[in-house]
Amino acid sequence: MAEAQLQAFLDKVNQLNAFVARSEADPQLREALRSCAHHHDVVSLARQQGFEIGRRWGETELNSGGDANLLGGACPPEGEERIDTLIAAPGLRLQRIHSCQASSPPDFWYDQPEQEWVTLLQGSAQIRFADEPVPIELNRGDSLVISAHRRHRLERTDPHPGTIWLALFWPQP
Repeated sequence: MAEAQLQAFLDKVNQLNAFVARSEADPQLREALRSCAHHHDVVSLARQQGFEIGRRWGETELNSGGDANLLGGACPPEGEERIDTLIAAPGLRLQRIHSCQASSPPDFWYDQPEQEWVTLLQGSAQIRFADEPVPIELNRGDSLVISAHRRHRLERTDPHPGTIWLALFWPQP
């Protein structure tokens, strides 16, 4: 293991130990920790206390090089999306989108000049097309191709820990 990796590992262990010590000394924090339903809640609670414990061994923050865990990262605030461009090349763009209880504004329709392929890595979502009466339900593993200029809108995504999409865009043929 390289020295930088060792230091990152030791820093995380120190942060975990400090978080545990604080939760043992603070009954309110301990109760908040007890009420956490899953790992993301614990990571969020630790972050509120000033500790960064969320990354697993070898995991880095998502960056434009696309070399991080696609399922990592904090859920954005309710009603928002975080968009990370993983790859951008002439005529091609790959994005990771993390949505948390997001939806398109009322009466708003996407009308994109590009083709789009989306797949859900986590969670679920509903997309409505202007030319269809019923929204399409997407779940983890589902994918969909959206033709250029086909009007559509996001009806809903999951609450915390949110919905994670991969979206690939390319020019209309």
